[in-house]
Amino acid sequence: MKTVLITGAASGLGWALAQQAFALGHRVILTDMNEVLLAARVEKLAATDPARVTYRVLDVTDSEGIQLLAHWLRDKEGRLDILVNNAGITHRSLAEKTAMSVFRQVMAVDWQAPVELAVACMPLLKASRGGIINIGSMAGWMPVLGRAGYCSAKSALGQFFEVMRGEVAHYGVHILMAYPSFLDTPIETNALGHDGKPAAHKRSMVGNMRTPEWMAEQVFEAYTRRKKRLFPDRFTWFASLLWRLAPDLYQRMMVRKFASELEQ
Repeated sequence: MKTVLITGAASGLGWALAQQAFALGHRVILTDMNEVLLAARVEKLAATDPARVTYRVLDVTDSEGIQLLAHWLRDKEGRLDILVNNAGITHRSLAEKTAMSVFRQVMAVDWQAPVELAVACMPLLKASRGGIINIGSMAGWMPVLGRAGYCSAKSALGQFFEVMRGEVAHYGVHILMAYPSFLDTPIETNALGHDGKPAAHKRSMVGNMRTPEWMAEQVFEAYTRRKKRLFPDRFTWFASLLWRLAPDLYQRMMVRKFASELEQ
């Protein structure tokens, strides 16, 4: 039985990942900032098998909290097989109008936190010959209007863990980078505006809206198959290829599709 730690596990994709991991027979450790919702999620899973679920309240931007979590995992749990870096935040605002505090917050949640968690948990992952699942975004592969900070953070996330994969592979540690596009989760409904308050305008999007449950199943299947990268949405993957092969054409098409973002 593997032990799986999931960040941002109280809602959206994190909750779907927790349910999927639990259904696969793993022991799951749920972490989130929302203690009330987190406890309710744990209670739901515990009704089936209380020995296979527990939780820790965690603000992933709290470096001390991450270190305390790592010590708790070592001293109380004794092992960790899979770290799932899922917690995330986005914004919808033009780069020139966005407060630097918003960019810093997005970078702290989407890049710094996964990096700190991976480094803190690496001794346990080496011991178990386990792995890391990072929830990236297709926005890390191609520019998306109104999301300069988010694109930057997710691009940095991918680059960091591509390097780390090469550095830890000989310890038997596997790293999967998952690159979803548009999912029906609270990350977009909770998106920040230019001033750090909730974004007031609706999001623009391309391709189909997918459910978090669909994505969670794809993620664990890819990890089981020891895939290094998961591009579950073919349409968005082709768009990323267009960006690399014909960037000017991609930019023109994106400006037309995301024109409403330029009005904010």
